[in-house]
Amino acid sequence: MTGWEPPPLHAHNDIELWLGADLVHLPIVRSVVATIATRADFDLDAIADLRLAVDEACSTLITRAIPGTTMRCRFTVSGDELRFIGTVKSATDSTPSTKSFGWRVLTTLTDAVDARVAADGHDGHKVDIEIAKRRAAVDVPGAGA
Repeated sequence: MTGWEPPPLHAHNDIELWLGADLVHLPIVRSVVATIATRADFDLDAIADLRLAVDEACSTLITRAIPGTTMRCRFTVSGDELRFIGTVKSATDSTPSTKSFGWRVLTTLTDAVDARVAADGHDGHKVDIEIAKRRAAVDVPGAGA
């Protein structure tokens, strides 16, 4: 493909995947977030939480996606935080329900969660789910006052 340029990333540490919006791709996204969290020194419990949270966010997005479209997954590590933003094109103009079991899972496993919907300028809507998880503070014996 001549002339093809990837979309600009917001930060040097951004990692972005574009996958078919299909549940069959969930293991790939779970593996990527676990690898990123491991490299960012998250503990095993936080890594497990992130795997489940990203899985739930992507599952929610995929069920809203227009069949045959793609899902964009962006991972950003900044300081002690890992942020994930998943995006799909949807025919639905509403955000996922904050009263659902899936939303409860997201709010329990992460430090922040948000969903947004915007018209995409064509015949659909762009649905985003953003989650953030901070690395646990580690107490170092003998440190401090």
